Amino acid sequence: MEPENLTRVSEFVLLGLSEEPDLQPLLFGLFLSMYLITVLGNLLIVLAVSSDSHLHTPMYFFLSNLSFVDICFTSTTVPKMLVNIQTQSKIITYGGCITQMYCFLLFGMLDVFLLTVMAYDRFVAICHPLHYTVIMNPRICGLLVLGSWIISVLNSLLQSLMVLRLSFCADLEIPHFFCELNQMVQLACSDTFLNNMVMYFVTLLVGGGPLTGILCSYYRIVSCIRAMSSAQGKYKAFSTCASHLSVVSLFYLTSLGVYLSSPATHNAHSSATASVLYTVVTPMLNPFIYSLRNKDIKAALKRSFVITV
Repeated sequence: MEPENLTRVSEFVLLGLSEEPDLQPLLFGLFLSMYLITVLGNLLIVLAVSSDSHLHTPMYFFLSNLSFVDICFTSTTVPKMLVNIQTQSKIITYGGCITQMYCFLLFGMLDVFLLTVMAYDRFVAICHPLHYTVIMNPRICGLLVLGSWIISVLNSLLQSLMVLRLSFCADLEIPHFFCELNQMVQLACSDTFLNNMVMYFVTLLVGGGPLTGILCSYYRIVSCIRAMSSAQGKYKAFSTCASHLSVVSLFYLTSLGVYLSSPATHNAHSSATASVLYTVVTPMLNPFIYSLRNKDIKAALKRSFVITV
């Protein structure tokens, strides 16, 4: 690429999910509704866990952290999308784009690690119930969450610094509703070989590693459940794990599908549509799948509201 064709980038254009004017009001109402449900539902979980001493257990500790991260994860992308639709402007500044990408990677990676930690927690609870309180003590739980934050921050920082070294040409249109790493790398005019290698390596390592941990945990869980003599105990264990496993499957199948797709077969529209599933739908379903049908959470919320009133 000729040096004169390179430009100092000040802003990008987010094309969004659709450029059809008639669809914009529908998209605005749909995503605003999903965003409000996500924030409200997950805030209720955080409120219930923090205010009720009966829920100060490892499982609910991890769940409240997941709910907080889900709020941040969705808030990274959806509000900007809603503002763009409302103002009919698709512009995002260069600094804003890098910041959005950093936060998206940070909270997305935290989601992955917290889901893995929750799978390990269920493994210990089901397969080693007598040693559960010893193994999953407050110090270990805190270190697991802290370690997840440290790795996620370092990964996001690395990926963001790798993008900062890239040069961009005149075509600054991102066929997405947020500044997604893969799309930004494809827009670059400079050599992106190192970026692609780092991106795919990190995705396989940090994405595949936790997935392996989740699969191993569930393999052991299934073995332990099959050895149970009580049919009621088997049903309770399976129903708890099925909820977690459904969220893991939805999150991993969509996110890994987006990031591991090769540039030759990469379809921007399908990528953006798949991204909605793990950036908006999964965080929205989190309160319903994990908590709103949970008797302990319901009881905690009732006690909180009674005290408040």
